[in-house]
Amino acid sequence: MLVKVVKNKAYYKRIQTKYRRRREGKTDYHARRKMVKQDKNKYNTPKYRLVVRITNKRVITQVCYSTIMGDRVISQAQSTELAKFDIPSGYTNYAACYATGLLAARRCLQAVGMDKDIEGKEELDGEEFHVEDEHTGEKRPFRVILDVGLSRTISGQRCFAVLKGAVDGGLHIPHNVRKFPGYTEPEERGEDYQYDASVHLERILGAHVKEYMADLEEEDQERYKVQFSKNIEAGKESDDLEDMYTEAHAAIRENPSFTKKEHSGITNRRNGNKITTSNGTEYVRKVKISKKEKMNRVAQKIANAQAKMQAAAEGEEEE
Repeated sequence: MLVKVVKNKAYYKRIQTKYRRRREGKTDYHARRKMVKQDKNKYNTPKYRLVVRITNKRVITQVCYSTIMGDRVISQAQSTELAKFDIPSGYTNYAACYATGLLAARRCLQAVGMDKDIEGKEELDGEEFHVEDEHTGEKRPFRVILDVGLSRTISGQRCFAVLKGAVDGGLHIPHNVRKFPGYTEPEERGEDYQYDASVHLERILGAHVKEYMADLEEEDQERYKVQFSKNIEAGKESDDLEDMYTEAHAAIRENPSFTKKEHSGITNRRNGNKITTSNGTEYVRKVKISKKEKMNRVAQKIANAQAKMQAAAEGEEEE
């Protein structure tokens, strides 16, 4: 019986290996090319991107640009930094995303020396705002493109809270209000859309968190104490959230600078695979070995296994 070999040498020669980050499911190269590519006559005028990534515990934002050697970061901000602006917890909710976007914008403008010229939208009301329409100075506003990676850009997504915070902070980001909470599609084609800024403002100031805190406190005290333990420690109740976020926005505008964490002063001493710290704790970190040492280790294990098998076989023959 003859069987035709379909997956032969010619078949495999036509397969092109995907980029590593595509294989890992980390980068959408179709979107990245559009954000990075530009005319070749625009020498040394990079496209800047506001990169937003939301994990389970924090929001990470970076303003960066691409070079042939890789991406270069101008400034970055994380939602965990909101702790120094008296926000004790909830570093991934919509309100924290807005505050992180505001911090990223003010810090970026500070890095490029435009923070004094561009103040952004100082009065928080949730209304649509475009700094390029309001700015009258000599320098044009700093323009960036929103990069949300593989996030699904559905209406009300938290990455758009970062966008709104960055726009209110003074960055020029091409956008419209379609994806913001409070937006309503027109009933018929050609009609004007409706945008209720008060609905968006409530989300920015954490009204949904406030409502959940109040309900949980009333229904399940034990769960409330566990879930909002940091708020309780800081003396923040559900009614304090709006003032807390408003004060944090003002503090961010006043001083968005990044302060490097001071060194703890703890030193480590290695003894083989065991690490001993100056404060008395111990932990294990294996010593890095070379490829040759790894190969020798594997060969030694194989030799030991073969010796055991041979010894076992000889024992069976004697019996």
